[in-house]
Amino acid sequence: QLSEDVERISENPTEEREGEMEVNEDSSSVILPDGELGTTTPSLRFSKTCLKNVFSVILLFIYLLLMAVAVFLVYQTISDFREKLKHPVMSVTYKEVSLYDAPGIAFYPGKARLLSCKHHYYDHIPPLINPGQPGDIECTTQRINYTDPFTNQTMKYALVVQGPRDVKKRELVFLQFHLNETDQDFSAIDYLLFSSFQEFVSSPEKAKFMKDCESSYSSWKFSGGFRTWVKMSLVKTKEEDGTETVEFKQETSVVNYIDQRTKPRSDQLFFVVFEWKDPFIQTVQDIITANPWNMIALLCGIFLALFKAADFAKLSVKWMIKIRRRHLKRTRQVTNHIS
Repeated sequence: QLSEDVERISENPTEEREGEMEVNEDSSSVILPDGELGTTTPSLRFSKTCLKNVFSVILLFIYLLLMAVAVFLVYQTISDFREKLKHPVMSVTYKEVSLYDAPGIAFYPGKARLLSCKHHYYDHIPPLINPGQPGDIECTTQRINYTDPFTNQTMKYALVVQGPRDVKKRELVFLQFHLNETDQDFSAIDYLLFSSFQEFVSSPEKAKFMKDCESSYSSWKFSGGFRTWVKMSLVKTKEEDGTETVEFKQETSVVNYIDQRTKPRSDQLFFVVFEWKDPFIQTVQDIITANPWNMIALLCGIFLALFKAADFAKLSVKWMIKIRRRHLKRTRQVTNHIS
């Protein structure tokens, strides 16, 4: 037996030394004769190895669970980003100005006649001296005839007046119309607002300009026998293609006019006031709340966590296989030694 051991050592000395070291390490687990027991029993060493294996398996399942959560987060992040791209959020901003671009006020008086038009400041409108009689026309006005954009047959007559500009001085425009007779139960004058009176003046085709305005803007009315106060606010909307549209919002208050003329008359008087509501221009645009850089950073972090978890899982599996092989090798060595 000694000669066989010497031959085996001479053939593979390194493996034998490792075997001897491992045998010496596990010598306490060898069954000693005649009741000579070591300090460590085989059952205790087996229980430690089993606990290590169970703990490794638990860690592996935990990391697999974390990987599943990371994959779900990636899917949810991409889904949220696509949903936000489909549904942009409306953003409203306000820009304060001291002077507006003077708007254009287009009146459709019909048979009514403009008696007076003046610019006043600080909301001070002096009382009318001769209501119903022609007065001063201090406003910049233009008269234009054009065909109705919806029928292309009816001719329309419009009186275009330059609106107020100075919002700090609370500039307003006060107009008075007179209608001698009407064949209707009620009398009213139509009007519409467009963003720039200067664009209308400088337009080479004013008829086409007014047709486009009537097609794009809403029209309102003010009635006879009342003083109508119109407070305007400007809203700009930026479309997805980069174009910008302008519209007006207005608040209207109506006060009854007490006709104090000496003789009762059958004619109608119209009074209307235009001024700016506030010095803020409202800008509305659609914005996408999804930030692609934030999504890219989140995805990078999730993928790093995935690779780290996969690497740890791979190392855990290798460590478990190594421990298992070492345990089997020690078991074979102990069995061979006992035999």
